[in-house]
Amino acid sequence: MKRSSTIFLQGVIVLIGIMALAIMIRFPLTEGRAENLDLFNIYSDPFILHGYAASIPFFIALYKAFKLLGYIGQNKAFSLNSVKTLSSIKYCAIALSIFIVMAGLYIRIFHNKDDDPAGFLAMCIVTTFVSLVVATAAAVFEKILQNGMDIKSENEQLYEQSKK
Repeated sequence: MKRSSTIFLQGVIVLIGIMALAIMIRFPLTEGRAENLDLFNIYSDPFILHGYAASIPFFIALYKAFKLLGYIGQNKAFSLNSVKTLSSIKYCAIALSIFIVMAGLYIRIFHNKDDDPAGFLAMCIVTTFVSLVVATAAAVFEKILQNGMDIKSENEQLYEQSKK
């Protein structure tokens, strides 16, 4: 992959991170029931705190994707570091999907009876599905890179034996 392509994709990842952070800071202030609350009560809400806890694996996965693109830009795609990075991304995606399911269950159980949680639950289903697709893709790429590393190692051994 060209160096400019990896730099562009790293920039996209940074922009995604900045946008997610801006949304996390701004959204609780504009949410319907938070209009009449002070800052402490807004940010001490259990659901908002759960959202911040769920964002930890998301930002870790973004950082790991940034690192993976760095490895690819350095032509180190078939390395142990790349495999470990993909494994971390897979586990972060799984953890994020668990957090999303927990948020959906929280809203389903504790929502106000006057509110209809269908929209939020639909978003939970879609984002859980997306997170699991990312985990599956990371697992597939991890396996491909591992197989590529094994083949590369075998070829290097055969080359060394043929030199003798």
